[in-house]
Amino acid sequence: MLGKYRAGTVLAALFLALPLGALAHDIPNDVTVQAFLKPSGERLNLLVRVPLKAMRDIPYPERGPGYIDLSRVDAFLRDAAALWISDSIELYEGDVPLAKPRVAEARVSLESDKSFVSYEAALAHITGAKLPLDTNVYWNQTMLDVWFEYRIRSDRSDFSIHPGMERLGLRVATVLRFLPPGGVVRAFEFTGDPGLVRLDPRWHQAAVRFVQLGFFHILDGIDHLLFLFCLVIPFRRMRPLIWVVTSFTVAHSVTLIASAFNLGPDALWFPPLIETLIATSIVYMALENIVGVRSVQRRWMITFAFGLVHGFGFSFALRQTLQFAGSHLLTSLLSFNLGVELGQLLVLAALVPALGFLFRYVVAERMGTIILSVLVAHTGWHWMVERWGVLRQYQFHWPAVGAAVLATMMQWLMLAVAIAGVVWLAFTLLRHRTERREESKAARVG
Repeated sequence: MLGKYRAGTVLAALFLALPLGALAHDIPNDVTVQAFLKPSGERLNLLVRVPLKAMRDIPYPERGPGYIDLSRVDAFLRDAAALWISDSIELYEGDVPLAKPRVAEARVSLESDKSFVSYEAALAHITGAKLPLDTNVYWNQTMLDVWFEYRIRSDRSDFSIHPGMERLGLRVATVLRFLPPGGVVRAFEFTGDPGLVRLDPRWHQAAVRFVQLGFFHILDGIDHLLFLFCLVIPFRRMRPLIWVVTSFTVAHSVTLIASAFNLGPDALWFPPLIETLIATSIVYMALENIVGVRSVQRRWMITFAFGLVHGFGFSFALRQTLQFAGSHLLTSLLSFNLGVELGQLLVLAALVPALGFLFRYVVAERMGTIILSVLVAHTGWHWMVERWGVLRQYQFHWPAVGAAVLATMMQWLMLAVAIAGVVWLAFTLLRHRTERREESKAARVG
């Protein structure tokens, strides 16, 4: 009895001493999922291709030196498809979740197979001939291709998807193409879990999503917040801040919309240039606070100029997100700007009383302004130097003058004229308002 106990103890110790990889398959670092979604009649067809190595803890049958046994693998493939794919995907028709799908077909493919370039080619491949049973290939060097069928009421419904497949790997990229009946193919590409994706959103759905994006983007953007902080320090009353913040909003709206409509440069050096200029704007505004410039008129004009730069920065953050706008690009851009404006108002509502309290009870206003601005300038300077180092790695080449370049120059010239008109109109209104205020004061004194 004691001998059996000792033998069991030894076996348990050996089991615990085994490396984790011997008990379960390792989690892959990078996984790319390809998918097509096409409604047709009362069926919603979902074609998915996933590396087989991403679906772990499935005892795929093997033969010989570890080759996958294609004669016995079909049932395991269907289990893997249900456990790792369909159980992770939530599909909605309108706001109603669809029932779990039927696995119409599942098969192993070689990594070199190129059939997922289109829906028709992928479907023909999945329903066509399987790999020969004597194919010698290891299980972790293959792909799983699956055809799921969902029951729907109509192929004209509004569909949404929550592709929660981030557990397939450490970094999961999903390429999804939606093929509505008689419509244009909509392509989506996202990393990790994007949340609920409306494949053909209504205008108000796109607006709500982009308002939220703009609101949280300004709260997460440290460089934009520091720039806003520099604006608030000298002018802690809402009335002068209205012109300053509004000029910033109008300016970044112009360049954000222009960039979204492909009016901005697409050269590799342009994003690091903009990031360098954003850091420069922070340093400049902080230095202006230190030297004591108090003119509201000068401040909002400078803010307008730097707002044009920050607008391009916002556009870089939106590049991957605009795919969720559907056919409502302009609505989504305006909604994003509205979200940014709401975020700025929230920051102002917190900063104005906090700075008022600081300068009243903790430190003198002038000394506090200098100390805070020096700290911001120090941070902005380090960002500027780092980003300048990145920018210097790119070589600038003047584009060859042609019809396309001339057309782009004309577009930017028209945009510059429009911006100049907005600036002139705002300046005129501000001047007339100031003159009327002075006249009113003079009349009361008289």
